Amino acid sequence: MRFVIELASRNVTSGTGGPFAAAVFEARTGRLVSVGVNLVVLTNCSLAHAELVALANAHHTVRHFDLGAAGIQEHELVTSSEPCAMCFGAIPWSGVRRVLCGARAGDAEAIGFDEGPKPRRWIAALEQRGITVVRDLCRREAVAVLQRYQQSGGIIYNASRTS
Repeated sequence: MRFVIELASRNVTSGTGGPFAAAVFEARTGRLVSVGVNLVVLTNCSLAHAELVALANAHHTVRHFDLGAAGIQEHELVTSSEPCAMCFGAIPWSGVRRVLCGARAGDAEAIGFDEGPKPRRWIAALEQRGITVVRDLCRREAVAVLQRYQQSGGIIYNASRTS
């Protein structure tokens, strides 16, 4: 988790994206498979969230669309903040068996990010699919990156909404 939080911090410091990072590891060995940082503003693409970038890179590295397929090591997604609605939707399709989170969605929302309409019982929904969720790992450090991003004037990139 500290590695992922450092990636998020570097993303803020270098001005290459938002205060979020993620990585995919082999669950049994801890081997790093891929990383992803938030690239929404840099790429002008609302889909370029850290989790999606890390998962896409992992699929490319593993050379399979299912990170939980038979004959492939089980994988886990480590993310500096709980997944938003979009990233939550991608997790079951990715094949990861475990999700480890730093900051909570409410921490990202506290600085102005819109995390979207995620199910209230999102953890139970993932666990019903055999995906373990662990929250609040190094939460204080992860929240500090979010707050530094906000204090430095980082762009809070929410889509426009109409009523």
